[in-house]
Parts: sequence; structure tokens; C-alpha cells
Amino acid sequence: MKQHLHFLLRKCALSLLAIAFTQTSFSQIGIFNEFEAGVTFGPSNFLGDLGGTKGRGMGFLKDNNFSQTHLMVGAHLTGYVNPLFAMRLAVNYGTITGADEIIKSQGGLEEARKFRNSDFRSRILEGFIAAEIYPTVLYEYDPEEVYKKIRPYGLLGVGVFNFNPQGTDPLTGQWVNLKDLSTEGQGFAEYPDRKPYKTTQLNIPMGIGVKYFINDNTSVSLEVIHRKTFTDYIDDVSTTYIDPDLFDKYFGIGSQKAQLARRMANKSDQGSNTSAGYGPGDKRGTATNKDAYYSFGFKVSFRLGNGNNNDNYKPIKCPTLRF
Repeated sequence: MKQHLHFLLRKCALSLLAIAFTQTSFSQIGIFNEFEAGVTFGPSNFLGDLGGTKGRGMGFLKDNNFSQTHLMVGAHLTGYVNPLFAMRLAVNYGTITGADEIIKSQGGLEEARKFRNSDFRSRILEGFIAAEIYPTVLYEYDPEEVYKKIRPYGLLGVGVFNFNPQGTDPLTGQWVNLKDLSTEGQGFAEYPDRKPYKTTQLNIPMGIGVKYFINDNTSVSLEVIHRKTFTDYIDDVSTTYIDPDLFDKYFGIGSQKAQLARRMANKSDQGSNTSAGYGPGDKRGTATNKDAYYSFGFKVSFRLGNGNNNDNYKPIKCPTLRF
């Protein structure tokens, strides 16, 4: 899996370089006025079934756990059609995690999640293309003059990301891959609606930010980007517990894999004072709430130069609105 991630990272990086070196080709058909490239880094966090706060698990920021925050880093290349509109190609890499043990017991619905006692981590490698809109440009007297200007912006796009959920083995304390263990019966005949999930999925990045131009060629930005996904298995938790004997049926009676699957699928009776944990059919996750993740980014960008080499070319200027 690590080799696969490295391959994807190299491929995305080469794509960025290819676009940077072929910006002249874009200018010949008049798409982009100029280009900028740079790096992004900042904290990221997971929003899904594992972890959370008091009460019912709701997703989004309500169930954010700051203790599970990790660094995400990336690179980007942005082409500006005009000062109002730009297209960004970005590649990011980081880690997201979740754990039920960090939930603070307050005697409410969060107790069920804490008793579940599951955890996960996953490396995330993503690439996306997104439109950037700078609405305040419409109110600027001279949009081409950027020195020490501040511009808020919105971002919306489409991307692809790769993940590989791992959990800690309660017997050894080591991280193990979860997908091939079919912890919720994915691929078992008894659960025809639970197909093995794919670890490469689409996402929808959406966010807001503010950009400050240090000078004509350098800018810094602060932004928050939320990723809507279409899978509930980033943390390998989605539906209900299954009969643990099915692991023996599909992986071999008493086999090492069957025993590991038993341990990873149900940790509710591990290290608990309660005599019994959850059983087959009990709720393990909420399939109707898809997983998501987000990041706060500090972005540094450098202008690569004018994307159009025609001396007679004049950049598109946005209209000035006066009231």
C-alpha cells in the first residue's frame, strides 16, 4: 500500500510539473492570464463515526476532536483566467485518525460510542481541481494592482483521494489493515448489500479563504477546506456488528486471520468492566452519515509569470461597481 501511495504522489507531482512547464501552450489558446505555484501546510481532522463529543453523533464540526488533529502538507498550481476567476490543481498528503476512548463520559448517548472502543488511522493522499472566485475584485478600482491587497475567496471543486484504514490490535497493540478483514461482513454472502469498499474515492472540496499579496510576485493565504465524500468506510465503521463465526467460515476455522478479524470487528468487550459487549445486529456505525475530513491551510504562492506571451495581449479586467 505504501508503494501505491508513493506512486500516486509521484504521478500527481509530475502532473503539476507538466502543467507548469506547458503553461505556454495554455496561453496560445488564451485560457490563463498568469500562473502561480506554491505549498500548503496546516492541521487536518476527521469527521466520521469514531470519536466525537457528548450526545448523538452528528458529524461536521459538532463532533470535532482537536486531540486527533494532524498535519497535512501539499503543493498547488493555479492558473488565473482574470483577477476574478482562477483554477487550482492541488495535491495534499496527511493523516487522519479517530478514537472512541477519547470521548468524555457524560451519561448521554455518547456512552454507546465510548463503549464501542474502536479506533483508526489512515494516510490520505488526495488530488483535486477547483475553481477559485475572488468576489471583492468587482469593487476594486484597479484589479491588476495587487501590492499589499487582501482578497477573500471561495473554492469549489472535485477530487480523488486514497485511504487505507488501520486499527490497533487489542492483543498486540500494533496497527493492522482493516479492509481485508471484512469487519462488517463486506463481501460475505450473508450480507449481499455490503460490498467491499474501494480505497480510492471521489470527494468534493469546498472552502473559503483570504489572500494577502506581500508584493506583486508573492502571496500568503489562510483557508479552510471541507471534503465531502461518498463513502462511510474511511474509518472502517458504518453499519452493524456481524456474527463472529462468519470469520471462521470465510477465513478458516481458528485461522490467524479469523482470530484477528474477530478482535478488530468488535472491541466492545475488550478491557471493559461490563460482562458482555455488543453482539450481532447491534449498531456499530451510522451508514446514513458519510465520512468527511477538513483542513486549515497556510498557503504560500509565487507568481510564475504571465501566461500569455503575446505583447499585444491585455488581461481581462473586471467591471468596477460604484455606489
